[in-house]
Amino acid sequence: MRTIERFEYKYRVEKTQYHQIKNMIRSYMDLDAYTLKNEEKKYLVKSLYFDTHDYAAYTDKCYGDYSRIKCRIRSYHDMYHDDMPINIELKTRRGMNMKKYSIFITGKEYRTFMKTRHFSTENSPVLIEFERLLHLNHLQPKTVVRYKREGLVPKGRENFRVTFDHGVESVSSYDLFPQKPNFKGHDHHKGIVLEVKTLDVIPPWLQRIIRQYGLKAVANSKYGQSIELTRKDIVMPMSDHMISSFYSTGGRRR
Repeated sequence: MRTIERFEYKYRVEKTQYHQIKNMIRSYMDLDAYTLKNEEKKYLVKSLYFDTHDYAAYTDKCYGDYSRIKCRIRSYHDMYHDDMPINIELKTRRGMNMKKYSIFITGKEYRTFMKTRHFSTENSPVLIEFERLLHLNHLQPKTVVRYKREGLVPKGRENFRVTFDHGVESVSSYDLFPQKPNFKGHDHHKGIVLEVKTLDVIPPWLQRIIRQYGLKAVANSKYGQSIELTRKDIVMPMSDHMISSFYSTGGRRR
């Protein structure tokens, strides 16, 4: 089991600003191993999100509930095969603080789970809790979100990471590998998403870049965007007031 705890700050970067900001960041950071392995210097992230029949997780996101948990299954490949690594994730959030628990299983184990709703491996706390939440809350797979990510890590020893997410798109689906999917781009959220993931405060040099380009921290739930795009009948987008309240209260509902 892998456990990651950190604070996350998200910013939308205009495409005209992207190369300038990236070049400034590269003075302090290098591309991570996942990014370097890919010829285009970006790697695929593809996630299947679960929710209740009445979309309780989406509603909680809209109201900025202080404490919430997200169940998702993630792949870093577009095409399925039995031996591929599939990441089972539980992501909890309390305000701006995020904690993620995850474990890899094989593609074959994923297929078995999707048919039976039961993991064959029972000695993992992540799998036990994922399965428990699935049955307790009657969770169902709702949508697949995919995008290309650039990851950067510091040249020094600071405990933080920066990512740029490109071309976010989604499709309603009950499977991580849908047949003949019709992905729709999140065009209403134009630009590139810059995420800062840190255990501490944002480094002063990065704060200067953020101020220089007038970047503002935003609520940027890719799952929420996918629901707003594919299920307009249940849309409950956050107003500017709700977003302001979310950040001014550390994620607590007033």
